[in-house]
Amino acid sequence: MRDLPGWLRGTVTLWLAFWAGVHLYFGGFGFPAPVEMRAIHLIVFTPPLFLLYPAFKRRSPQHRPSVVDWLWFAAAAVPHAWVLWNAGDVNDRMEYVDPFTPTMMALGIVCLVTLLEAIRRAVEPGLAVMVAICILYMFTGYLLPGVLNTRPFSVPEVVEAAWLVPTAGGVYGPLTGIVATTIAVFIIFGSFMQASGTGRLFSNFGAAVAGRYSGGTAKVAVISSGLFGTMSGSSVSNVITTGSMTIPVMMRTGYKPGVAAGIESAASVGGALMPPVMGAAAFVMAEIASIAYGDIIVAAAIGAVLYFFAILCAVHFEAKRLGIQPMDLRDIPAWREVLADSHLAFPIALIVWLMVERWSGNYAAFCASLAMVAISWLRARTRMSWRDILKALENAGLTMAPLAVSIAGAGVVVSALTATGMVVAFGGIIKEMSGGSLALLLVLLALTVIVLGMGIPTTPSYIIAAAIGVPQILELGRYIGVEPLQAHLFVFYFAVLADATPPVAAAAFAAAAISKSSPMMAGLHAARFAVAGFTVGFAFIYDPGIMLKGELLHTFRATGIQVTALVLITAGYAGYLVRPLGPVARVVVGSTGLAVAFAHSVPDWTRLAVGCGALALVFAWQRAVARGPA
Repeated sequence: MRDLPGWLRGTVTLWLAFWAGVHLYFGGFGFPAPVEMRAIHLIVFTPPLFLLYPAFKRRSPQHRPSVVDWLWFAAAAVPHAWVLWNAGDVNDRMEYVDPFTPTMMALGIVCLVTLLEAIRRAVEPGLAVMVAICILYMFTGYLLPGVLNTRPFSVPEVVEAAWLVPTAGGVYGPLTGIVATTIAVFIIFGSFMQASGTGRLFSNFGAAVAGRYSGGTAKVAVISSGLFGTMSGSSVSNVITTGSMTIPVMMRTGYKPGVAAGIESAASVGGALMPPVMGAAAFVMAEIASIAYGDIIVAAAIGAVLYFFAILCAVHFEAKRLGIQPMDLRDIPAWREVLADSHLAFPIALIVWLMVERWSGNYAAFCASLAMVAISWLRARTRMSWRDILKALENAGLTMAPLAVSIAGAGVVVSALTATGMVVAFGGIIKEMSGGSLALLLVLLALTVIVLGMGIPTTPSYIIAAAIGVPQILELGRYIGVEPLQAHLFVFYFAVLADATPPVAAAAFAAAAISKSSPMMAGLHAARFAVAGFTVGFAFIYDPGIMLKGELLHTFRATGIQVTALVLITAGYAGYLVRPLGPVARVVVGSTGLAVAFAHSVPDWTRLAVGCGALALVFAWQRAVARGPA
C-alpha cells in the first residue's frame, strides 16, 4: 500500500473514517434500501483503492497516485453513482425482462473492468483471474464440449448477470449486501477492540495463563493469536500483527524458525474459527444458508476449542521433547495487570449475549462498539480519545475497502456459475468421481476448497465451494441426517485451513518471511499444528454432537473422541507423551489417533474406548519405563 503525501493521506483517512462511521450509524438506526446501500458501499470504498495501491510494485509511483490512477479512481465511481441516482428504477426493473439499455451496458462494462483492476491491485491477482475466466466462460461456454457446454449468452445478458441482478448475484447481489451491512459493522467493532487495548488484555492473559509452563512462549503465542484473530478476521494480517512479536521470542527460546512460523500461522488461521466473530465468511454463511448467526457460533464453539486444544497439546509435547523452558518470570504479567484491563471483556460478552438472543448481527455489533468506547473510559490506560476513535474508523475503512471488491468479485463468480449451470455440472463431476460415497465426496470437496484457497481469500473461496459442494453433501448425506449447517461448517473449515496448507499457504508464507525460514517448511509445520481443523471438519458431518446437537451424552461422546484422537495424533508427530517416543511408537500412536478420528464406520463408543485405552496403555508403559526395574 502507498504511503501517500500528507494532504492526500489526510483526505483519504477522513473519507474512510467518515464512511466507516456512517456504516456504524446505519447498523444501529437502520440501513437504506438494499440497492442504495450497496451503491453507497461500493462508491465510497472502491475508488480509493486506486489511490492506495499502485498498479505495479516496481514501475508505478510508490508515494503518490499517477494521472492514470486518478482516471481509474473516477471511472470506478461512475457506475455506482449512476446506480445510486437511479436506485428506484433499478429496484423496480424486472431482471432479464426489462431492456438493458446501451447506457447500462457501458456502465456495466466500466464497473466490471474497474472491479477486476481493484481486485488485482488490492486483494489477489488470482481472484481477478478467476472472475475474468468466469465472465469469459459465459461468452464462450457454448463452444466447449461435454459438461462444460452452455447455451449462448448475448453480451447484454453477460453484463447484466455480472453487474446488476440485486436479487440473485453479481456485483450488486446479496453478497455485497452482507458486506455493506453486518460484516462492515463487525469490522468496526474489531477496530474498536484494537484501539481500546483489548489486544494487550489478550497478550497479558495468554502470558499469565501459559507462561509458567514448558514452551510458554509458544503457548502464549497460540492463545494471544487466537484471540487476536477474533478481532481481525484475517489470518495474514493476524500473522503480521502478532507474529512480529511472538515468532522472534519463540525462536530465542529454542524453537526452530520453521516450527515457530508454523505455530504462529496455525494459531492465526484459527482465529477465524473462534466465535463470536469468526471472520466474514461466517456472516455470509448465515445469509446464504438462512441460519441464525447465533446458531452458527453455538455450533462452532466446541470445534474451535478443540482446534486450539490440539495446537497447545502439540506445542507442549514439542517443548518437552526439546527441553524448552517456561517464560522468564520477569516477563510474565501479574494477574492484577490482567485484571486492570478486564473490563474490556464486557463488550465481547455483550455481543455474544445479543447474538444468542437472536438480535440482528449489525445491531449487536453496533451496541458492542458503543459499549467498547464507553467501557474504555473506566480506566485511564484504556481510555479512547477522539484520535483513537478516528484511527479505529480509518483502520476499519482500510479493511472494508479490499473486502468490498473481493466479495463483489465472488458475487460475479457465483452469478456466472449459476447462470451457466456450471454449479450443477461441477457438482455432478465431484459426485460422479465419488461413486456415491459420502466419505470420498467429502475428501474431494475438501481438496477442492483447499485448491481454491491457494489463489483467492477465504470468504470468496467458501462462497464458491459452498455453491458447488453443499448441495452434493446434503444429497449424499440425507441417509445419515446431514443438515445444512453441518455441510456449510465443513466447507467453511477447509476454506479457512487453506491459508495454512501447502503448497500455497498465505498465512504460513507471511510467518516464514518474519522467521526467515523456508515458506514450504513453514506451511508443512502449520498444516501439522492445524491438524484439528481436518478432524473437526469431518466431525461436523459424522459426529454432530460437537455442534451441541442432540443429548448431552452425544456431545460428551463426540468431544471425547476428538480429544483422545488429537492427543494421540499430536503426541505421535511430536514424538513425546510422558517421555520421548521411538520411531515405531510414534507411528503406532499417531496411526491410532488417526483411526479414532476418521474411522467413522466404527461405532462411536468403540472409537472412544480405543482412544482412551490407547492413551492409558502408552501412558502406563512410559511411566513404567521411566521408573525402570524394581
